[in-house]
Amino acid sequence: MTILVLSDEPDFTMKTPSRTERLQLREMDATRDAGFIFALLNSPKFIKYIGDRGVRSVDEAAAFIDTRYRQSYIDHGFGLYTVELLPDKTQIGICGLVKRDTLPEPDLGFAFLPEHERKGYGYEAAAATIEYGRDSLGLSHLLAITSLENGASIGLLEKLGFAFVRVIESGDDRLNLFEAFLDRVN
Repeated sequence: MTILVLSDEPDFTMKTPSRTERLQLREMDATRDAGFIFALLNSPKFIKYIGDRGVRSVDEAAAFIDTRYRQSYIDHGFGLYTVELLPDKTQIGICGLVKRDTLPEPDLGFAFLPEHERKGYGYEAAAATIEYGRDSLGLSHLLAITSLENGASIGLLEKLGFAFVRVIESGDDRLNLFEAFLDRVN
């Protein structure tokens, strides 16, 4: 896969995984993305496999973008990015890196609207994110977590070169922990 690191977005505050052949990954913006994030966070699979974030309106989604997603860019220099289809910039999902207090390394995260699943977008966006983490951020190791029954995400992580490590406890949840050494993936 060829990753083109360029952007036609003048408001980027940092380098991002940017573009693949079919996708644009860009920083989230409350003005442009609140409606999309509201729909994604309230989709049945997001709630089932990732969790209910308690976002009940577009205004709450805008606040969630600012306080959670954009704050990660400030705190860690990376985060989850909006994934758009090229050339029309339809928002289809999110993908990026998350730094959790409960894990020692950043983890790969992704979620897509149901109508955009099973088209290879998750793999394409995640592979671009892994390449970005390795080549631009200097990461050598990534983690990933999934709910125990999320077969689609487990399959995608394995296809990307992640290996199952163990089941971990996170609050009341039991999660699969995966890891990848970035010199061995893609």
